[in-house]
Amino acid sequence: MLIRDAETEHLLRTFANPLFRAAGVDPNLVRIVLIRDSAINSFVSTGNILFVHTGLIMKASSANELIGVLAHETGHIKGGHLAKLPEALREAMIESIAAMLIGAAAGVATRDGSGFGAGLGAQQMAQRNFLSFTRGMERAADQAGVQLLEANGWSSEGMLDLFHHLESQEMLVSRMQDPYVRTHPLTRERIGFLEQYVSKSASTGRTLPEAFESGFQMVRAKLTGFLSPSSETLKAIRGDDPPARYARAIALYRLGHLKEALPMVDRLIAEQKSNPWLHELKGQMLFENGRVRDALGPYREAVRLAPDQPQIHISLAHAMVETGDPLLLRPAIQELQPALDRERENPTGWRTLATAWGKIGDIGQANLALAEEALENGKIPLARGLASRAEKQLPSGPARLRAVDISNAMKKENRTGF
Repeated sequence: MLIRDAETEHLLRTFANPLFRAAGVDPNLVRIVLIRDSAINSFVSTGNILFVHTGLIMKASSANELIGVLAHETGHIKGGHLAKLPEALREAMIESIAAMLIGAAAGVATRDGSGFGAGLGAQQMAQRNFLSFTRGMERAADQAGVQLLEANGWSSEGMLDLFHHLESQEMLVSRMQDPYVRTHPLTRERIGFLEQYVSKSASTGRTLPEAFESGFQMVRAKLTGFLSPSSETLKAIRGDDPPARYARAIALYRLGHLKEALPMVDRLIAEQKSNPWLHELKGQMLFENGRVRDALGPYREAVRLAPDQPQIHISLAHAMVETGDPLLLRPAIQELQPALDRERENPTGWRTLATAWGKIGDIGQANLALAEEALENGKIPLARGLASRAEKQLPSGPARLRAVDISNAMKKENRTGF
């Protein structure tokens, strides 16, 4: 399940963007997607999409460990490994099929079927060749990863620490292993390479910027508070440090104990006045407990502190619309439109925009926003119908052109059979 959280995504970008730039990759061309899954895993998909499991963040012990994994995955992007993998797989399949055909022919020729054994042996060789290719890619990603870390003056010790932690899992049966072990085989050769590199690297022993580690610990606490059973979080997490209080405040809020949770968040805000994520959390707590107008102040402060975060703008606009105050409708639209220009894949934002336009009485704009929402939800016939309706209702201009684009795109999609 994919999840969205501005604080977590900001942290991942803070760590990953310097690695992308060191690799000669435009950070804007890499999409980072957060998956709600307790397993330790991260992987790159076609289209330069970097998937990160919440379990990796929650189970890593330091920012350095998480950055090490991101460096390794960036190594895959730099090496173009995803582009090479289909060709290697195709060649392995051809070898395997050829082996079966040769084995079958030999079996018929000898009448005793002995040729099938030769065919199976060739199939196994094809599989070994493919696995050898993927192991080679993992080694290459390790080598690129440590170079990217070095380019930023960051130690590779975190990557090595996490690999040591996962090394013992290779002895477990497959169903008990974390996916990272199965998809990134941790051979002794790879770990030996890292040990040797760390022993000689000029960056070994260097610490990351303090904000990296504190930000990581707060995000890990936040994910624990939201994703772990609240009763377990309250029992397991003690101490008076900010991450511990962050996790407990979220756990209390999830249990419905707002009167206990809010003072804890207010104390954190008093200590970290410039932390936008704490203000955002306070706004969320108030909004989801029916105190919609009270949520506006925290959301506005979060927007002031993090003006480049479209998710927070959308949350503020949602609260503004839900107050029922007609004077807040146009300001809400002004928050939503630039945010949705940057983050189009946000159905809640489009629904909120449609509601605001509808309450103002601009039905054409409302239908266009609903078409965008339907498009993001994969409801193609509905998107086409709403866009066609908006096209007739809107005056000439960019909005009408967008309605025409959606309608035409959907018609083309239908013709091509997608």
